[in-house]
Amino acid sequence: MNTIIEQSFAVPFKYHVCFSEDIFAQNNTAFIDLLDKSRHAKVLFVVDKGVNDAHPKLIAQLETYAEAYSEFFIHACPPIVVEGGEASKNDETIYKRIVEATHLYGIDRHSYIAVIGGGAVIDMVGFAAAISHRGIRLIRIPTTVLSQNDSAVGVKNSVNLFGKKNYLGTFTPPYAVLNDFNFLTTLDDRDWRSGISEAIKVALIKDLDFFTWIEHNSPALAKREMLPMQELIIRCAQMHLNHISGKDPFEFGSSRPLDFGHWAAHKLEHLSEFRIRHGEAVAIGIALDATYSFLKGWISEDDLSRIISVFKALGFELFAPELAGDNLIKGLQEFQEHLGGQLTIMLLKALGKGEEVHEMDHALIDQSVDLLKSFNQQEDLVNS
Repeated sequence: MNTIIEQSFAVPFKYHVCFSEDIFAQNNTAFIDLLDKSRHAKVLFVVDKGVNDAHPKLIAQLETYAEAYSEFFIHACPPIVVEGGEASKNDETIYKRIVEATHLYGIDRHSYIAVIGGGAVIDMVGFAAAISHRGIRLIRIPTTVLSQNDSAVGVKNSVNLFGKKNYLGTFTPPYAVLNDFNFLTTLDDRDWRSGISEAIKVALIKDLDFFTWIEHNSPALAKREMLPMQELIIRCAQMHLNHISGKDPFEFGSSRPLDFGHWAAHKLEHLSEFRIRHGEAVAIGIALDATYSFLKGWISEDDLSRIISVFKALGFELFAPELAGDNLIKGLQEFQEHLGGQLTIMLLKALGKGEEVHEMDHALIDQSVDLLKSFNQQEDLVNS
């Protein structure tokens, strides 16, 4: 006799994504407004070293802020400064340091970890928070364009392992996300530009009007004008949140439309030993998949020219030597392994409309690489 007892339940998730400026000024209550006032909880701050270097008064400001609002939360210990970028996700001792801190300072499930940094550090600290006590409340304070408009607003946390990006990770929603536009002012040009590629990604597969807006505003964005960047970040973040709420936030299936351009990008990052930053690799990956879509006959020459022109106007390089040979085919296989099950790749059926496929023509990939190389070298962007 076989006995089966079935269990089924749903857990609602809700979190705020806030936008502000100078969030740790004493007259700004955006941070404490997020906290659960029913408990005098501890907060453990973790700061990206790159952010700390660019904002040398930040640690002192955090401590002054914590003292000013000590009736609302307990500053658990001096802020922990960690290495930034992909190095934070490649070295397991870093996330373990955060886990150890939760033990040493009594950071429990009613406490908070507040992480201030770029997307890689937020990924790493989110992973540490998710596995400590089976989940400590995480407040993400992203400091780059890419993390404010994309990675920090979602539910994924991860570190790298076995030379593979995001091999260890969780799907754990943050307690809240607090964006401070002032952090963007100290970004170098590469990091300012990199995050725009994620906005182009979501616009190309979901919203032609948004792509047209980016196209029109690309000169202002390239000149680092703050108002259009703020609008781009908010619009892009909203589109990501809409997707998460309406589709498959924990990725039980193989469909991941927001990974448009990412199958090649992830491999490219590793092959370049992270010389190519994530947003730069995504730009190349989008351009590659757009070129493939053109060669497949799905988008027109003019459509492809518009995409390539926007990237070039923003200052992106659209080719890297690591694209040559069998590297991309191996990356495609690894992407399928990471998804599990059926290969699913997002391509472009039209500008503003994505279309998923379950196989890629290897010869057409090679042709796309060759054409992409020519785009990067010439002014006449499309010569069929």
